Amino acid sequence: MPSPLLDAAWLLKRRTDPDLRVLDCRYQLSDPLLGRLAYLEGHVPGAVYADLETDLSGPVQESGAGGRHPLPDPQTLAAWLGAAGIGNGSRVLCYDDPSTGGGYYASRAWWLLRWLGHREVYVLDGGWPAYLAAGGEVSTAEPTPTPTTFVPQVQPEMVATAEDVQAQDARTVLIDSRAPERYRGDTEPLDRRAGHIPGAVNRPFSAAFTRDGRYQSAQAQAERLNVGDAPTIAYCGSGVSATPNLLARELAGVPLGPHNRLYAGSWSDWVSDDGRMVATGEEG
Repeated sequence: MPSPLLDAAWLLKRRTDPDLRVLDCRYQLSDPLLGRLAYLEGHVPGAVYADLETDLSGPVQESGAGGRHPLPDPQTLAAWLGAAGIGNGSRVLCYDDPSTGGGYYASRAWWLLRWLGHREVYVLDGGWPAYLAAGGEVSTAEPTPTPTTFVPQVQPEMVATAEDVQAQDARTVLIDSRAPERYRGDTEPLDRRAGHIPGAVNRPFSAAFTRDGRYQSAQAQAERLNVGDAPTIAYCGSGVSATPNLLARELAGVPLGPHNRLYAGSWSDWVSDDGRMVATGEEG
């Protein structure tokens, strides 16, 4: 199984490959405009900007069902990819800026393309800072991609619903990827209730990274996740910051699929139904 990561040296060497497409996924939840502004100020030459809200998520339902960043409609996402010049034969590299945005927007894009059945998609390890440190060229020109056709082949086994979470068997491990204080229910800055899904263990996504924003080794990921070969369902607040843990499990040898699933609606979907149970406090 090939690594889901590529490094900046690879990008510098292969940036002009005719089949390579680059997605700039920089974003900040605190101010949705900052990602695009950063892109306009400078990006990898030829990179297309992928906005979390408008490109990598579907419309939010008034009821809250589906969460704050619902999965986009597959055909809608496929049409956007085609307009961005990405076809089924493209190799796609996604990057963001771990130093400002958390490092999980590129993995969200990576996961979405894999969900549509695209295998040749990768995350730039270390993101934008690693590219700059390697001496990468910076462009302010917005590209005009040649449109193509992307045919989605949705992989439903990569997704878990709230019903799947409720019906999980005893062997499946439910991974809460949020910060410990949100898991415990000490604070909840975004969603209507605080706490976690009963039975979930806390494995913050931030621990997937080293201090410089690169992913830890496969062995380190396996040790920190500490789930062995058990099937897992990962969630976070809205199905975005859980994706580094999904990528980490793949690094550790468990590919995306029935043993490494995303609860796409995550906590914001879970608490949209007052009938679902909520736990607080530490694990156990």
